[in-house]
Amino acid sequence: MASSAAQTNDFSVGSVRGSIVRMAIPITLAQLINILYNIVDRMYIGHIPGAGAMALTGLGLCLPVISIVMAFARLSGMGGAPLCSIERGKGDLDAAEHILGNSFSLLLIFAAALTLLGEVFLTPLLYAFGASADTIGYAVDYARIYLAGNLFVLISLGMNSFINAQGFARTGMMTTLLGAVANIILDPVFIFLLGWGVRGAALATVISQALSAAWVMRFLTGNRAILRLRTRYLRLRWRWVRRILALGFSGFVMAMTNSVVQVACNTVLSAFGGDLYVGVMTVINSIREVVSMPVQGITGAAEPVLGFNYGAGKPNRVRQGIRFIAVTSVGYSLLVWLLIRLLPGPLIRIFNSDPALIAAGIPSLHLYFCAFFMMALQFAGQSSFVSLGKSGRAVFFSIFRKIILVTPLTLLLPRMGLGVSGVFWAEAISNVVGGLACFGTMFFTLYRPLGRESEKKKASL
Repeated sequence: MASSAAQTNDFSVGSVRGSIVRMAIPITLAQLINILYNIVDRMYIGHIPGAGAMALTGLGLCLPVISIVMAFARLSGMGGAPLCSIERGKGDLDAAEHILGNSFSLLLIFAAALTLLGEVFLTPLLYAFGASADTIGYAVDYARIYLAGNLFVLISLGMNSFINAQGFARTGMMTTLLGAVANIILDPVFIFLLGWGVRGAALATVISQALSAAWVMRFLTGNRAILRLRTRYLRLRWRWVRRILALGFSGFVMAMTNSVVQVACNTVLSAFGGDLYVGVMTVINSIREVVSMPVQGITGAAEPVLGFNYGAGKPNRVRQGIRFIAVTSVGYSLLVWLLIRLLPGPLIRIFNSDPALIAAGIPSLHLYFCAFFMMALQFAGQSSFVSLGKSGRAVFFSIFRKIILVTPLTLLLPRMGLGVSGVFWAEAISNVVGGLACFGTMFFTLYRPLGRESEKKKASL
């Protein structure tokens, strides 16, 4: 059965666009469903009678913690999965399974370390993230339970990448669908019926992720998988660990820099606008997570396709894939920008109906998303780098946009007379500069050389 699946998921034949779209639809749905874990929590928490606004703000203070956990999931998943695609494209399934096993072992180590560090440093960390006396209780209640169950989060997010990398995108979608449905059912029961509030939301998330993790493990140890998780490959080998960490470092940096930006935004907004604007940023982050999913789905679906064709020595097909994801991502992002311009109020009310939060949120939402379409270029550029194993360039542009651009602008612009608006302008400016720099570099250092390589292959025939 595995041999038959390998032939079916041979990305070096047929339409490149068709392969990407076939992968993108379930991957996008899976990622969108995965976001529901946190989005549904915020929707329910934001409507807790008498405490919704403060509870939502407290949950927003946990977003850097969640980003840190996701960073380690990406370090292993985004590091190992593209390498598996490249090795499978070369026909070396033994090497691919070594990478799979070592990636899983790394996740186990990360989970233990994060749980321990969370127990020791959680409260001072949340205060450093911008918590106040009114919000610290909500933040601690949620983050402590979430970190206690981060093993399930890491397995469901990190190892699901290896299901998608083998071409089983629908199975990967079921991973997140299973957990999301459970979370949607458990949230109202735990939050409202049992009266557990924020702690109930965190517990519902952990239980739901545990179900997803069980599904992932069942598939990767079963007969349907092309690449299986085998105990003999769990022992860490430096030759594989080094490659996994090197390539996954870009995804890790992307998530960690998200955490840095979230901390900077929360602390500046707390100082210039109070808890109200921390709540506004929580809503904006929630909307951004949802609307950016299709772009991440398209670029994520392209990675195994591009990596496979690169390993198979087909540069022209790689170029076709890059063109497709760039045009599709930018076109979609422009439609999102138009939607946000037309319907800002209804989007905010999904999370909270406080008139003050809505009044502050509408102009902030417009500023934050005014150059959102340029971010699609960054996604396309970085995905191309990662797919072909060019991790150093992907890491650089992650750092460039978030650390060199967004964070300093977030800290400086509000103090230059822009106030809270400066925080939202910082995102827009970084989207333009970062998107152009990343995609332009990819075009000249990767896309064009692939074209020359393709011409040489044609000339030699």
